[in-house]
Amino acid sequence: MSELIEDCAQLPFALTHPEHPLPAPRAAAPWQVDERCAHQVEGLAEYGV
Repeated sequence: MSELIEDCAQLPFALTHPEHPLPAPRAAAPWQVDERCAHQVEGLAEYGV
């Protein structure tokens, strides 16, 4: 973890303090679980999940 913090401290000033701020985050699109997604987790109950 300390190595990661040290690496981040070496980022150029232009990247950590941009001249123009980033736009506000967009709202997440609504989603639903479809059959394809449901099949990916089929059988997980057998593993105690």
